[in-house]
Amino acid sequence: MNYWLLKTEPTVYSYDDLVKDKKAVWDGVGHNTALINIRNARKGDLAFIYHTGSERQVIGISEIISDPYKDPKTDNPKMAVFDIKPVSKLANPVTLAQIKEDKIFSEFRLVKESRLSVVSVPENLWKEIIKMGK
Repeated sequence: MNYWLLKTEPTVYSYDDLVKDKKAVWDGVGHNTALINIRNARKGDLAFIYHTGSERQVIGISEIISDPYKDPKTDNPKMAVFDIKPVSKLANPVTLAQIKEDKIFSEFRLVKESRLSVVSVPENLWKEIIKMGK
């Protein structure tokens, strides 16, 4: 099992939208490293949904429900997507400020590469964010 963090602008697509839709195609990613991360994800992996913009917080958990596949909206074979479904909302969203305050996260790619929209999450950091979100 791998863990991921997926960034989204909540005014464009929020965790509540995912809950309402019951599933979604995670698309619109163009950054090469983020695309590599998408291609490394597998059905059954879990992913935090992180709201960007003025919120900047981990809001909920989703499950990746398909292996990666070519984005059907483009002719570019390097563009990859996967499908996700909601799992649960965190009882207490975990803000970027909270994450940055804890030195356990000092090497976390969310902190070090703030522009990356699909980030792998080491298991120990996943567990720490879960604990912070209770």
